[in-house]
Formats: sequence, structure tokens, C-alpha cells
Amino acid sequence: MNKRKNFSNKRNAILNTICNTDCHPSAKWIYNKIKDKYPDISLGTIYRNIALFKEEGIVRTVATVNGEERIDGKTEPHSHFICTKCGSIYDIFNEELTAVDSILCDEGFKIESKCITYYGKCNKCS
Repeated sequence: MNKRKNFSNKRNAILNTICNTDCHPSAKWIYNKIKDKYPDISLGTIYRNIALFKEEGIVRTVATVNGEERIDGKTEPHSHFICTKCGSIYDIFNEELTAVDSILCDEGFKIESKCITYYGKCNKCS
């Protein structure tokens, strides 16, 4: 028997908050964004739902910045730049990196996942 996945209003709010921002939020950031609308929500609920979303492939972890796991709601292939000063995370969509994938596949490699992350200072901090 299949287990029914109950997408409650709170769960939808968590997912929408993740997917409708480019800041790659932490659980605390998500909590602070939705706690006014859902005052009975706990940080534990946020963490449990993030774990569920990751398991389902709806979101993914980008990195841990300043001790906080940062989440990405964009699951299509792309890279990231993480500022080592302010902790901001930026998406990088690069066709040249996709070309590398094609070359590897043409040579018989099977790519199961990839993670390319650049570190440095962003244009606001440099």
C-alpha cells in the first residue's frame, strides 16, 4: 500500500518559500519568513520537511555556510559561487560546463551527480 503524502498548508509554505527565493536559504531563514503566518510552526518542522524534500529530490543542499545548511529549490544542473566574506550564494548557469558533461558521456562515462562550487569574494565584498 502506498503511503499518502500529505502536503499541508505549512509544508506548502515551506516549499514555496524555498523555491521562490534566490538566496539559498537556511532552515532558520525559512522559519523567520513564515512564522508570522504560522505561529505554531517549529524549527524542527522546517528541518523535517527539508529532509523530506531532499529525499524526494524537490530541493538539494548547496553547502554549509557559517554552520547552517543552505538549500536550493532549483534542481536543474547548475553551479554556485559562495562568498567567503558575507556567505551569499549565487547560481551559475554555464553552457560550457554542460559541454563537459556531453564530452564525458560521449566517452562512455555515466554522470550520476555533479557539484561545482566556486569560493571567493562577491562583487559587493571584494
